Order: sequence, then structure tokens, then C-alpha cells
Amino acid sequence: MGFTKDLWNTTVADAEGNKTKVPTARFGKGKRWLAVWHEDGGRERTKAFAKKIDADRYWPTQETDVSRGMYITPADAKVTVDQWCTTWLKGYATRRASTVRQAKTHVALITKEFGDLPLNVVRPSAIRSWCASLKSDGYEQSYVYALHARLSQVMSDAVHDNLLPKNPCSRRTSPPAGKQRPYCATTEQVWALYDAFPKHLQPAVLLGAFVGLRTAEACGLRTEDVDFMRGIVTPAVQWPAQDLKTEASKTPIPIPSQLTLQLSAAVARWGSEWLVTNGTEGQASPWSIDRAMRSVRKRHVKPLPQDHAKDCGGCLVPGLPEGFRFHDLRHYLASLLINSGADVKVVQARIWHASAKTTLDTYGHLWPDADESTRAAVGAVLAARVEGLTEQPRNEGRS
Repeated sequence: MGFTKDLWNTTVADAEGNKTKVPTARFGKGKRWLAVWHEDGGRERTKAFAKKIDADRYWPTQETDVSRGMYITPADAKVTVDQWCTTWLKGYATRRASTVRQAKTHVALITKEFGDLPLNVVRPSAIRSWCASLKSDGYEQSYVYALHARLSQVMSDAVHDNLLPKNPCSRRTSPPAGKQRPYCATTEQVWALYDAFPKHLQPAVLLGAFVGLRTAEACGLRTEDVDFMRGIVTPAVQWPAQDLKTEASKTPIPIPSQLTLQLSAAVARWGSEWLVTNGTEGQASPWSIDRAMRSVRKRHVKPLPQDHAKDCGGCLVPGLPEGFRFHDLRHYLASLLINSGADVKVVQARIWHASAKTTLDTYGHLWPDADESTRAAVGAVLAARVEGLTEQPRNEGRS
């Protein structure tokens, strides 16, 4: 049980048991009242106050926090954002290497803004200001959203580790997600990309556009992962030989015989254990595919057309937006399946999304005739009503 102690006076008893207050050696020096409470395990903690009422209010709150498991020790209360992020990253190192690299990039921007501050000093208002300044500095809205999510993750783990009583991040501090509808390449653009890619990297375009593999998954696909007889692709690892991004990525994907023939022809030509090679028998890297994509976006047929500056009709892949990535070939596959009549669960399985909600959030606008189908459904009910009203007088006249 906590209590408040007077540091200026002490109570002494004489031989007859009479108690009187006498000044201590600290009388008149410093703060007079000492709040005393106990942590888990019985360790005594104290804090001095100038006024008794403040000490009387303080120690009960500390003991309440102890009983609720929300107590923060004085030492932990001094832990800075930078110190905690260093500890947090050590524990986060068990994730995939690419995931850890991304986390380190995010944490570097977080510590640049809040690094010297104790964790419990970071306020929601400061987080909102930080997000606004990131946006004004030119960061994309989606990236600002990702940084806020990372800060919230770091702070939430600090709460779990009893370094913070509450996460200062919330939906009220979060910026808009800034998601945009994905650009879906046309079939003509996909084949133009295929033709413009180096021969040894062309299988990657096929795997991205018609199987839905990500860059690292395409580079990690081995000949043993493809059943050429039955036409089934079953990814097992991603580049260079790491675990796949999710368990869903291991789902077998059926492919048509036409695609099987093209992939088997590439295997025969390069004689490698990898579907996508470096031009010999070695494994291609994701960077080689990214470089090829950037090169294709910038290359033009010659001579350049006169209207090149306005509307480039001389690009190897006309109409392809700046920043188009290999990963965006997955959007083409999704649009291809949707236009063929596939439902959301089929598209989810082929794109390896963890949930149908993700599929709908990303591609919901691509499902055709959404407006027409709802209009037709309502129209059918109204038409039936009108038809019933027009037939009623006829029946009455016959009777």
C-alpha cells in the first residue's frame, strides 16, 4: 500500500509514548512531500512534490497502473524512440530480408523526426504534423500512409513491452491511404513488352502476365516447379532461394497448353534449371528484370515521330505509363480473368491474395456491367408492377 511521507518533519515518541513532530535535517530544503508506491515484486518507488495534495493524488494512480498491468517504470519512461527502434529492429530481423530492409528504411525516417524524444512524449498532434510535413516534402500519399502504419506498429509493440501506456497512433492521426486504381496493360502492350524484352527474360513476362508471379517469384521458379505434362505451376521458392511471401503463394496454378509449350521451349533453349535465366544457365535476378522494364519504357522506334513530345506513338510499348513495373503485369492477369467472367474467389486464388476483400478493394471497379446489372434488377421489379396494373382493368372488364 502506498502513502505520502513528510520529508521536513518526522514523528518521535518519548518514554511515555507521547508523539511529537520534530524537524528533519531536510527541513525547509527541496520538495517537502514524497509519494511512495510499490511496483510488481514489492520494490518501493518514490517521487517528491512541493504540495501534499499532489503527492496524495500521484501514488494511488501508480498503484492502480501496477494492478492493471499498465505501469511504466521511471527508467522505461526515459527510453527514447531511437533506443526503442534499435531494439525493435533486432526482434524484427527474423522476417524476410526484403521486409527487414523496408522496415529499416521506414524506421530511419521515423527516428529522424522523433529519435531523441522519449516514447511517452510523442503526441498525436506531433504525428499529424509529421505526416503533413512528409506530404509537403513530396512523398506520395500511399508512402506517408505506410510510414504512419510502421510508426503505429513500433508504438504498439512498445505498449506490449510495457514501455508505453497507450499507442499515440490511431485512425485520427492516420493520413488517407491514397490508393489509386491499378493500371491494367492491354493485351497489345503485354505482347509489345514481351517482344521488346531480352530473349532470356521473355519467360518472366509470360509468368507475370499469365501466371501472376511477382518478380522474385518468377526469378525463383525452377523447371521442377512446373508440371509440363499436366500444365500446372507450383512455386516453391523465390529469388535467390528464400521462402515465398505467403503460404497462399504456394497454391498450384493451372496454365494452358499454349503457355506450357512456350515455357518448355525456353527451357530447351537455355538448358537451365531456372525458367528465367541470366542469358546462360544461371538464375536471373529481380534487378535484371527491373532494368529491362525501365529500358523498354524509354526505348523508341526510329526515326522519332514529330509529335513525340505530345503523344509518343513511337514508343516500343505505346501508352505504357511512366513507372509501370513488372509487378503491374499481375493487374493484367486480374483484368483478363474478370473480363472472362471469373468471380472474386477465382481471381483471389489466382492472384494469391490473402482475402477476397483485398481483391475487391483492388479490382472491384473492373467487374463489368455492375451499373447495368443493378439497373436491370430494379427495372425488372418496376416493370412487373406496371404490367400488373395494366392487366388488372382488363380482368375486371371481362368479369
